[in-house]
Parts: sequence; C-alpha cells; structure tokens
Amino acid sequence: MWSRWSVLAFLLTVLVTLLCIRFYPAIAEEKNGFDLSSAVIPVELVLSGGPDKDGIPSIDQPKFESAKTVNWLANNEQLLSLTIGSETRGYPLSILNWHEVVNDRFQERSVVISYCPLCGTGMAFSSTVKNQDLQFGVSGLLYNSDVLLYDRESMSLWSQIMGQAISGPLVSEKLHLLPLKQVSWKVWKQENPNGQVLSRKTGFRRDYSKNPYEGYEKDGELYFPITFRSHKYHPKQRVLGVEIGGEFKAYPFVELAKLGGNKVSDIFQGKSIQIEYDSEANTGLVRDKSTGEVLPSVNAFWFAWYTFHPEGDVFTFTGDAQR
Repeated sequence: MWSRWSVLAFLLTVLVTLLCIRFYPAIAEEKNGFDLSSAVIPVELVLSGGPDKDGIPSIDQPKFESAKTVNWLANNEQLLSLTIGSETRGYPLSILNWHEVVNDRFQERSVVISYCPLCGTGMAFSSTVKNQDLQFGVSGLLYNSDVLLYDRESMSLWSQIMGQAISGPLVSEKLHLLPLKQVSWKVWKQENPNGQVLSRKTGFRRDYSKNPYEGYEKDGELYFPITFRSHKYHPKQRVLGVEIGGEFKAYPFVELAKLGGNKVSDIFQGKSIQIEYDSEANTGLVRDKSTGEVLPSVNAFWFAWYTFHPEGDVFTFTGDAQR
C-alpha cells in the first residue's frame, strides 16, 4: 500500500510532467526573448551567437563627417557605399564589425545598413514596411551563421541574407534591397570627394582600429553550423550574388580574376548585366548593361551565399566569356 506521502509525491510528479509537456514547446520556441512559434525556418537552426539581444549595439543616431576631413582610414580599408538621390554615404567596415546595424535616414527615407562579419555580407534595405518606418537592432541570434536582425516596433526577427522576417507579427514580410557597393577607401574618396563618412563618434567605447574578427576571413573553419556546404571554393572566397526574377547567381571573384580584365558581360534571366571587378580591392558591383544602373547585389563569403542558395547558378570561367 502506498502511503499518503507517496501518493502526493506521485501526483506532484505527474503534475510537473504535464506542465512540462504543456509548456516545453513554448520554452523551446523562445530564444533571447524572441517568440519563434511562428518561425518559417527550423527553430533548431536558430542559434545564439553569444551576445544577448542588443549585446552588439546598433547605431541609431549616426554622425557623419566630410570625406575631406577623414584621416583615420587606410587606402585599403573597405566601406559600404550607399547613394540615394544626390547623397552618398560611406560606412567603414571597421565600425560595422562592432555594431552590425546602422539605422539611418536620407532626407525622408528610412534605411537600415547591415553587416554580418561572419558571412562577410553588407546589405542595405529600405526600412519602411507596411507604411511604417522600422528601427532595427541585433538580436544576438544567427541562422546559417548569418545575423538575425529584429525590428523594435514588432519584435519580429529578420534574416539579413533572406531579407525577410522569419518570425513574429511581420513574418514573411520582405525588405526592399537597395544597391550597395563595397569599395576601398582609396576608390571611394576619389569617386565621392564630397561624400559623408560614418563617424567613429558613435556614442560607444570601441577600439575601431582593431578588428574583432582578425584572421577569420582567411580561416577555412566556420564558427557555426550551416545547412548546406560546398567545397568547390574556399569557404571565405568572395562572390557577388545577384537575384533576378526570383533566381540567384553567384560570381566568384576567383573566376572573375581568370579573365584578366575588370568587366564581364553576362545574360541572366534574360537581362544583360555587367560585372565590374576590382582585383586590387577584392570587391565588385553589378550593372544593368543597357542603362548603366547599379543593381542590388550581395558581396558575400562563398559558404554564406551557397548555404542560402544551394540550387543557384554559379559563373565559371570558360575561356570565351566577354569582357
């Protein structure tokens, strides 16, 4: 016969078990305080990058200085360059490595500039969704090694490379990708003598002369697991990725370098495009060949582009490509 205390202990165990069964899924689907119950990606692939939410602080009130007064950038240092209307602004990677997100405005247009050091991806988006200007922060979470942003208005999580909300009230909404160039300071200041450069007066105490990811770009190892991996190129080989008509294509710099020139013509999804490759700075951009307009593209590490677009096309040198 069970004693009264044995029965009570048994009933308490059953109650705790039922509570765990009832609430464990909710606990499992919440990370860094974000509700992942509506996620359109596998929740188990959303990983902590280490810092908590806002542990990597975004720059929400960016200050700029004239290119003519900047004396702290070396010629080979790289910036993300965004032009809207007559304004061009440069965002040095030496600052973005520490902050990853800059919330900015060009006159009345709200934009977000993001950089993921783990994927080498600099991307700029219009941050207006459903007629509301959103302000973004760093969630401290990753998907396929890529930073997950979050908007402070709805607390939805956004995949940078996908440009899409992966959970929260705005799930499946897309951000509009803007044409962004990644260029060396030497080239940028020549092309934009009247441009504005993001100031190191960010309001935070960081040593912007040091790279917290020193050596990472040359290392063949990844810090976090990814869904798909290709050994066709070094994982940190740089590629330019484009999306046209819902299809994706990568232009590896190692393939572009085989051409010996700096301009490559291609036709993708019926559109005639021109890839301009700067071998010295290891950067490039994509233009609409008929109009000369710079098209949105993503300068990324090979592993990062491939894991998000494993079925996409890849440009390879055949010996008869046009320059």
